[in-house]
Amino acid sequence: IVASALGASVAPRASQAAEELSKNMPMAALSDGQVQAYGKPRITYPDFTLTKSGLQYKDVRAGSGSAAAVGDRVVIDWEGYTIGYYGRPFEAKGKVKGGAFSEDKDYYRFVVGKRSVIPALEEAVQGMQPGAIRQIIIPPELGYPPSDPSHSQVGPKPTTFSGERALDFVLENKGLIDKTLLINLEVKRVDKPGERGFSG
Repeated sequence: IVASALGASVAPRASQAAEELSKNMPMAALSDGQVQAYGKPRITYPDFTLTKSGLQYKDVRAGSGSAAAVGDRVVIDWEGYTIGYYGRPFEAKGKVKGGAFSEDKDYYRFVVGKRSVIPALEEAVQGMQPGAIRQIIIPPELGYPPSDPSHSQVGPKPTTFSGERALDFVLENKGLIDKTLLINLEVKRVDKPGERGFSG
């Protein structure tokens, strides 16, 4: 669903295309210390909007209906890629065939403002309406916290073992691997308190 709407702009599937995307994607917002460690200045991707937090986003498709806000329950479909390191998928739906990613997955649900997901996703989903698709480029400081290596407290957690390994390889690497991530997200539904059995 997400890939068909994103077309060529979605993270690549073949290794050659993945490497090319990784070269062209930016180092997202880093502290001065991190910039020195990586040896690169902060770069913004021209087709994306940069927020004050350092998140970059691009709206691919508009939605309709109630916009997500703090306190709402949001149902999303999502894909994740380690764009700072060869564009490897750590969460994909119907993209990679014949492997651990080939099985279908359930949609992901969370309540905006509960801090149960990474800060980048909390920020990015606000204002989105059902049917909307947004790409977000996530700098390390807005991604998965080191204090939760199993991703059991702060999601979204990859739904396959292969996905967890791909993500953890980058996050846990002590070298100078660029830990910038890309998530494609599609809002499937927004539940306001009192709707669909959601009490808030």
